[in-house]
Amino acid sequence: MSKLGKFFKGGGSSKSRAAPSPQEALARLRETEEMLGKKQEYLENRIQRELSLAKKHGPHNKRAALEALKRKKRFEKQLTQLDGTLSTIEFQREALENSYTNTEVLRNMDFAAKAMKAVHENMDLNKIDDLMQDITEQQDIAQEISEAFSQRVGFGDDFDEDELMAELKELEQEELNKKMKNIRLPNVPSSSLPAQPARWPRGASTAQLSQAASSRRTEDDGDIKQLAAWAT
Repeated sequence: MSKLGKFFKGGGSSKSRAAPSPQEALARLRETEEMLGKKQEYLENRIQRELSLAKKHGPHNKRAALEALKRKKRFEKQLTQLDGTLSTIEFQREALENSYTNTEVLRNMDFAAKAMKAVHENMDLNKIDDLMQDITEQQDIAQEISEAFSQRVGFGDDFDEDELMAELKELEQEELNKKMKNIRLPNVPSSSLPAQPARWPRGASTAQLSQAASSRRTEDDGDIKQLAAWAT
């Protein structure tokens, strides 16, 4: 058995130790990623440094330049291994995060299912059907009541039409009388009427009598026209 296998076997021999929580494992993996990231940055700087030394010693000190290139190769090899380790840890961290998320989702769904089951335990489908029927019946009754209230109600519509027509005529006559009272009569003529009828003078000739009669008829015609104008 390899030393690595013995290490994991020995580390897992103690069954009394509880398994770490997902939060603890994720925290450890993030710390490891941070440490390896710093080591990666250090190796990249060393590679650039050795490359600069090789260029510096190349023209006049071949041995120093070759030693710098050898160190550069070792650092590049370590960097390659470190990149692979970082990729593995990132994959493990993402897998653990997904597993933890799925576990939490499953746990919450199970919790919600139990709550829903507890709610439905107090429900009876037959009671629900009866309740819906009662609600429908009450809605129908309310609709009938509303329609009954909205209908026109008539009280004492069996009146005698002849009596109504007679009453209507009386009302029309009252209105007509009121209008006749409001009509203003023509003003009294300003000229005073003779106190007594005119007498024909004695000894008047026939021509004088004819002229007087014609003047009297003219006055009478004027009075008649004035009366007709007032009447209209």
